[in-house]
Amino acid sequence: MEMREWGVVAGSFAGFQLLLTVVSPRLSPALAPGFSCLAPGKHTEWNSRFVSTVHALIVGLFCLYILWFDDAVNADPVWGDPSLVKLNVAITCGYLLYDLLLLACHWSTMGDGFFVCHHLAALYAYGFVLSRGVLPYFANFRLISELSTPFVNQRWFFEALSYPRTGSLVVANGVAMTVVFFLVRIAVIPSYYSKVAATFGTPAFTRLGAGPQVAWILSSVSLDVLNLIWMYRISRGLYKVLGRALGRAGGSCPEKQNDLPKSHGNSHAD
Repeated sequence: MEMREWGVVAGSFAGFQLLLTVVSPRLSPALAPGFSCLAPGKHTEWNSRFVSTVHALIVGLFCLYILWFDDAVNADPVWGDPSLVKLNVAITCGYLLYDLLLLACHWSTMGDGFFVCHHLAALYAYGFVLSRGVLPYFANFRLISELSTPFVNQRWFFEALSYPRTGSLVVANGVAMTVVFFLVRIAVIPSYYSKVAATFGTPAFTRLGAGPQVAWILSSVSLDVLNLIWMYRISRGLYKVLGRALGRAGGSCPEKQNDLPKSHGNSHAD
């Protein structure tokens, strides 16, 4: 890995730490007055999700730019010029390292084994991209999934602020979250693996060697298994919320206050 990538990883790690400890605590009270009333433990997760949303927007939009305009990567998905992709991946690796440290420091309230597996699998695969510049198209394609993260985080923000689950804003975000999550993480699975299969047996694939081949396939399958699990959780949650919202609109008993969550642990994965 070149010094540029090391610098981006380190800068990304430090930048997200700064967002967590300085920017979000100062900006969030202005964006959401209810932030100041949250329990101290909730402040940490709120700030972490603020950082997560910033990361997702930076990386997701950069990913779309590469997908649409980087002809070298699209022409050669295995060995195309990885310069822009490595920059985007380095930003993500810095974020993943920052987030693993955060989870370790606050495991009792934010710990999630699925999320740790997700981060480790991603770091393992992205390490080959940064060190050898291989598979730039596929690495970039995986990062499209980050575009669903802002909606997942917004769901948690609404719950932390005690918005009714059947409120119009909450339901609208839930629908958008489910649709976007499906589009960027589930619906793309056939086209992704079709592209993967098209490389099998080619000189470019053979040139990779066993290490990158195994890292690529195993990490892809692992991440998609996790995505399917999370898609199931999200769909089940949306079904319940829509059922309550439609029931209330039809004149049934209003939602009881004790149906709302009183505490919220880490819910990155739902």
